[in-house]
Amino acid sequence: MRPYIAGMANENPSAEATGFDQVLGFTIPGRSCRGRMVRLGPVLGMVLSAHDYPVVLKILLAEALTITSLMGGLLKNAGDQLTIQAQTEDGVVSLLVCDYRDGEIRGYVQFDENRFDGLGAEPSLEALFGKGHLAITFDIAATGQRYQGIVPLEGDSLARALEHYFVQSEQVPTIIRTGTALGPDGEIAAGILVQHLADGEDGRERLHVRLDHPDWEHVATLAATMTGEELVDEALPLEALVWRLFHEEEEVRTAPLTDLSRGCRCSELHFANVLAKFPKEDRREMADEHGIIRVDCAFCSKEFPIQD
Repeated sequence: MRPYIAGMANENPSAEATGFDQVLGFTIPGRSCRGRMVRLGPVLGMVLSAHDYPVVLKILLAEALTITSLMGGLLKNAGDQLTIQAQTEDGVVSLLVCDYRDGEIRGYVQFDENRFDGLGAEPSLEALFGKGHLAITFDIAATGQRYQGIVPLEGDSLARALEHYFVQSEQVPTIIRTGTALGPDGEIAAGILVQHLADGEDGRERLHVRLDHPDWEHVATLAATMTGEELVDEALPLEALVWRLFHEEEEVRTAPLTDLSRGCRCSELHFANVLAKFPKEDRREMADEHGIIRVDCAFCSKEFPIQD
């Protein structure tokens, strides 16, 4: 059997016991590839419970949160933030937003309830969004810089649209697979993201612009065999899934597991600071007869009364 080199185990006993709400990073040095796996459980349930979403939109938001967790796990520094936003002007779903910062995730969906009822049990991505677009934004804490890529919201899933983003905007071959299981005992969502990285640029071709590189074709073929059922199977630890896929490689390295939590950052102080940026006349129109401006947080559905 070829060697499999794993990283340190997670030091959070409760997270280790459940196998939920964690991101596992791994690399395959001999193939110039890296990847992430995630399985969401209680944290997903907390996010979904903030709104009374139809099942179809629960699945959509669960997939978006899974992808956000996978991509957020690629951020390098504390305070950096990733935001995924799917938006359209004519779709039944007008807005989907998820973000990741320091292991905290959150998200919500805005949709037209009246139009949604006529879509059927399994509407396509196009039926939900119409002709929309997908924006990926990276906010870098250390420099205050913001980077954004925008691609059409195309394909049969958000995962396919994100794969298109990586190829078009980042020139990084990427494969993403997700799975969801929503039942009476709780909600589970999981996914895997695998990418091919540059081998070097000093007098050599940049590997990550070659979608047909044999190393990438090999790894992508293996990763594509991962099913949604396997991903959400809580009896299979994330490391076991990595081993199942890549056990024939000469070396696979795993990083320590990263815990995830629900991260709504709303507070009275935050909203008071936001409202303070509006002209006094506008704030007066927002306030009730007692001078109170009531602000709803779209992420967690809490209401904050702000005294103007």
